[in-house]
Amino acid sequence: MDPSKSAKLKIGFLLAKNFTLSAFSLFVDTLRLGSDERDNSGRVACDWLVMSSDKRFATSSSGVQVVPTSLLRPATEFTYIVVVGGRLNDTEVLDVDTIRYLRGATESGVPVIGLCTGSFILADAGLLKGRTACVSWLHHGEFRELFPDIPVISHELFVEDGNIITCAGGSSAADLAAFLVNRHVGEFAERNALEILQIARRRDAREMQTRNPLGQVADDKRVELALLIMEQHVEDILEIEDIAAQTGLSRRQLERSFRAKLGVSPASAYLKLRLDAAMRLVKTTTLPLAEVAIMSGFENSSHFIRKFRERFGNPPATVRKNLRLETVHSENISIAAAKRRMAKA
Repeated sequence: MDPSKSAKLKIGFLLAKNFTLSAFSLFVDTLRLGSDERDNSGRVACDWLVMSSDKRFATSSSGVQVVPTSLLRPATEFTYIVVVGGRLNDTEVLDVDTIRYLRGATESGVPVIGLCTGSFILADAGLLKGRTACVSWLHHGEFRELFPDIPVISHELFVEDGNIITCAGGSSAADLAAFLVNRHVGEFAERNALEILQIARRRDAREMQTRNPLGQVADDKRVELALLIMEQHVEDILEIEDIAAQTGLSRRQLERSFRAKLGVSPASAYLKLRLDAAMRLVKTTTLPLAEVAIMSGFENSSHFIRKFRERFGNPPATVRKNLRLETVHSENISIAAAKRRMAKA
């Protein structure tokens, strides 16, 4: 441990309803391994508590339960308060007392971390006003829809903006925890944690989130960033020049990079992403096809249907009809099988 960093890194965890177990476990295990030498697990340089307002079991989205180790403690006892988010379709993921506690923590100057969808909780509590949030690429659309006034990015792993840190979750929870261990404990502690966790290196905050929208390896960070930007703007289409500018390239340079790495133009790749998004909506929703067209960035249905047929071989109405027929057929097979089992019984 670095003798120049004598203050213990202390974390207070708040687990949301149906919290993400992987994000929590990766974060806390990085603390555990960075706190002591080798795998001794002593709370020498780091300490942590799992808090709640009533000490009831916290159930993760996978069903695994965690017992809180403490009621809410004064926020000033901690170096950071970490909110571990969970499923987005749940309501009242943290109780009123805990939300009040979070607001008090920020007012006291204690840094607060939104881990995984914890960023949504912080935004809903009014703690991200005037700040940039980082969310997973998977939840970019939902965040923009719910909090249109909060700038959001989903191509980086985590963002520290003042005394608020938001993290995309998944394996980036370990990157953030290792970053904090390095900051407060030292490089040796970080290395000890990562080596035992079999993580080759800590990724920096601004490294790209793992995502491959086209299913093709681009092997070019600027092309990958452009694809992520396209995916985040399926309905509100951006000009290729604007996308290029966000990657630090001119339109011509971006065109060359796409041709070299993917064999297509940026415009063609963008259209493919929009049509793939349309196919998902056709298959998984009952939205009118005119609405699907709008949500996929098409100004009129006829243009949408023509491009959809060119891409998939059938118009969207036929795809949806065939899907219904397949579902009915599968249900009939299941009913027939059940009747045969009952007859044998």
